[in-house]
Amino acid sequence: MSGDLKGKVALVTGASRGIGKGIAIALGEAGALVYITGRSMNQTNSIETISGSLLETKSAVEKAGGTCIVVPVDHSDDQQIKSLFEQIDREQNGRLDLLVNNAYGGVRSLIAAKGKPFWESDINLWDACNQVGLRSHYVASHFATKMMTQRKQGLMVTISSWGGLAPIFGVAYGTGKSACDRLASEMAVELKPFNVASISLWPGIVGTEQFHLLADENLEGNLGVAAIADKFNWETPLFVGRVIAALCNDPNLMRRTGKLQIAAELAARYGVVDEYGDLPSSLRSLRFLLPQSFPTIKSRAKFIPDLRVPWWILLLAVLKSPKI
Repeated sequence: MSGDLKGKVALVTGASRGIGKGIAIALGEAGALVYITGRSMNQTNSIETISGSLLETKSAVEKAGGTCIVVPVDHSDDQQIKSLFEQIDREQNGRLDLLVNNAYGGVRSLIAAKGKPFWESDINLWDACNQVGLRSHYVASHFATKMMTQRKQGLMVTISSWGGLAPIFGVAYGTGKSACDRLASEMAVELKPFNVASISLWPGIVGTEQFHLLADENLEGNLGVAAIADKFNWETPLFVGRVIAALCNDPNLMRRTGKLQIAAELAARYGVVDEYGDLPSSLRSLRFLLPQSFPTIKSRAKFIPDLRVPWWILLLAVLKSPKI
């Protein structure tokens, strides 16, 4: 499916690094005008330990052939979010075709709380996970839909995770991701009469800067990005963005509104591959699940049928396992 987004206006929140950066680049690659937000304007002023900045993302988007507008925004501040949408409204004559709710502020707090039950963690872990995340997604969607409903078209993608299905990073994280899924679904009901779609998107294991650091620390030798992605069935940030670009052009988009979508499964439907020409498997595919249970067959995983395990079986497995 074509990812041509020429003439479209998109906003990606939290795009200074990670998935957000990859999404912005992919949208620029497809020809969209992309607004990006974040707190790190440039590397020297970065408040994060992982490298990345809005200016670096802007440069990458433009290198891919797109147009990028940087707007520094702290998504914990409602007024800054409101001002962001006022700027887009003013500069684009009320046009906004795509909102990607990606901003997230809980990474460092989750790392600090690793291995602790929720009652032994700082109670502020909840806000760290869900203030810039769940709540900021709601606020951004509030302002975005004021523009989209006027033109009776648009798409909102809320980046969620498999943590909404099973325990991964604890109570605060999992509850927030489940709520993101419900947020997208509830908004879809009210937006459908206005031809505005809302979905929750689950990427797989994405090779962000944080994951690359972990790989460098735990892998012997220099495998290279492509080899590491293949070894762990990683999705690259650009891959996730290409899926969203294709989703924008789905003629049956409104049939998907309100539903949870898995990035790898959409990619298989649309014919999307990553920058290395690979199509990662869905995390509920036998091609992914069997090698996790039987490591000796990992080298032959590509010969395993790419069949999806039904949701009810996954739910039974989750109920039997207190933690994965």
